[in-house]
Amino acid sequence: PPASQNNEQGSTLRDLLTTTAGKLRLGSTDAGIAFAPVYSTGTASGKSGRTMPNILDDIIASVVENKIPPNRAPKINVKSEIKDEPKDDRKCIQDDCSKLYSDIQYSWICDKHVLWLRDHKNSNNWKLFKECWKQGRPVLVSGMHKKMNFSLWKAESISLDFGNQQADILNCKDSIISNTNVKEFWDGFEDVSKRQKIKSGETALLKLKDWPSGEDFKAMMPARYEDLLKSLPLPEYCSPEGKLNLASHLPGFFVRPDLGPRLCSAYGVAATKDHDTGTTNLHIEVSDVVNILVYVGIAKGNGVLSKSGVLKKFEEEDLDDLLRKRLKDSSELPGALWHIYAGKDADKIREFLQKIAKEQGLEVLPEHDPIRDQSWYVNKKLRQRLLEEYGVKTCTVIQFLGDAIILPAGALHQV
Repeated sequence: PPASQNNEQGSTLRDLLTTTAGKLRLGSTDAGIAFAPVYSTGTASGKSGRTMPNILDDIIASVVENKIPPNRAPKINVKSEIKDEPKDDRKCIQDDCSKLYSDIQYSWICDKHVLWLRDHKNSNNWKLFKECWKQGRPVLVSGMHKKMNFSLWKAESISLDFGNQQADILNCKDSIISNTNVKEFWDGFEDVSKRQKIKSGETALLKLKDWPSGEDFKAMMPARYEDLLKSLPLPEYCSPEGKLNLASHLPGFFVRPDLGPRLCSAYGVAATKDHDTGTTNLHIEVSDVVNILVYVGIAKGNGVLSKSGVLKKFEEEDLDDLLRKRLKDSSELPGALWHIYAGKDADKIREFLQKIAKEQGLEVLPEHDPIRDQSWYVNKKLRQRLLEEYGVKTCTVIQFLGDAIILPAGALHQV
């Protein structure tokens, strides 16, 4: 449009949101604030029991109705458009994508619940990703380490550059947190003899808790920050400046979640007797998450499983045939085991964990939420019971070196 129309139409999503914000009010609230506290779709807890409008829907509806002149496009009935969409989106994708996306290397894993994009360089990946993402399903992109400066992410390199820093270290076995030198953690990363021992004499299973995170990451590790950003999968969505990354276009008066990045580092369970322990317990993130495995350490020392022993442990899991094939590929390096659940199963899982807690004689307080509290790692026996008693199937994914796992907000997962 001519320059004179740019301001009226809104040239960017930021302009549209900002120009529309002043015209919106929340029902009968008297505060007169353009964006009052955000409510989820549903009934408000007030006496009137009225439904609070969804802010983003209001904005879009207002833009559709008020911002597009009649001579450019007819008004759109948003609700009727949605009703006309096919109900079984998943079937539509899998039936059609072999024809529509023949130029993309991809597979379906976990009973066709997870999309695996096998060529990270393909500039058309985002088109198939979009179709999968509409349904809130996880996506795996492999080979991201090929774009990165691998020397920056080695354990000894990080220890050398930042060993004198203090950070919170979590003992995953007993949930005790201590503040100590980062060097102590990294010294034991691949040398089990240098790891701390717990009271029973067992080797401690340690995790650096989100160190560093957010702005600290960028300030402390500028070279690594830049290396990570240039290597993100699906940059249209995942890059901070991605044109389809809504968070990067929101006006400043929105309260945003911590979008990171953060470095998550943990010892593997190969040196522990109890292989039913996780380094990240079952939980939910409030925003979409991209997790790239940038380094896999090979632990050495007494009690550590051999490479074949580690592979055997992976093979004991309920794995997709394609993942079993990857395990046999000597060029692939497995590093992390993920169990993922759809957000719609959260209530069933919560009920199940409370039931198990009571069986184990634990006190179940009404204000405690086992998922929010991140108090459970659901082991193999419990995963089987969850399937048999509640019909909830576990999606098991092995993350290999260079794999990026992209999870939608609300998906439950443990590692």
